[in-house]
Amino acid sequence: MSSAQDPFYIVREEIQDSIDKLQSTFHRWEQTASNTGEYVHLTKELLTSCESIEWQVDELEKTISVASRDPAYYGLDEVELSRRRNWTGSARKQVGTVKRAIEKGKSNAATSKYQDTSRTNHYSAQDNDDFISSESDRQLLLMRQQDEELDELSESVQRIGGVGLTIHEELSGQERILNDLSLEMETTSNRLDFVQKRVAMVMKKAGIKGQIMLIAFLVVLFIILFVSVFLT
Repeated sequence: MSSAQDPFYIVREEIQDSIDKLQSTFHRWEQTASNTGEYVHLTKELLTSCESIEWQVDELEKTISVASRDPAYYGLDEVELSRRRNWTGSARKQVGTVKRAIEKGKSNAATSKYQDTSRTNHYSAQDNDDFISSESDRQLLLMRQQDEELDELSESVQRIGGVGLTIHEELSGQERILNDLSLEMETTSNRLDFVQKRVAMVMKKAGIKGQIMLIAFLVVLFIILFVSVFLT
């Protein structure tokens, strides 16, 4: 059977094409930054291709194992079987090399991401501590300002209370003066009533001259009482 008609060579060619594509993608992956979305996408693509190629190589090795039981039946000899085993071994080695490199790079990327996250968390924690410290200082300043305002308010209340007490004392003193004045007015009124009654009695008994003299006397008496009450 010619190589063009042998299923082994047909499958081997397909697998080799897949390996060539794998190598090309692997070179792109090596040149891509590990903190990008393209890197993650290429990593998944490479691992999937490795698993697919390994499965194909496994199937090809199974056919070699079957043919090795009766090489003459399949038109093969030990040299051809050895050549096929060498190729599958080489193909598996190439895929394994790529797969280990990808897994190592994936692990390093995860470690780098963890370190970046830890560093970010550290800075965030430090920023939070600075913020808390600043906020605490601001709260202390506000409390101090509030205490000062309360002290000023307390002093104002005390001053207002003192003014109110002074006003109360002045009002009490004025009330006493008004009471005394009212009592004096009442006493004076009683005296005037008494005098008026006596004058009325005298005027009835006296004549015209007597009434004139009495009126003059009353005027003089009124002046004297007015002076004594309002000017002393």
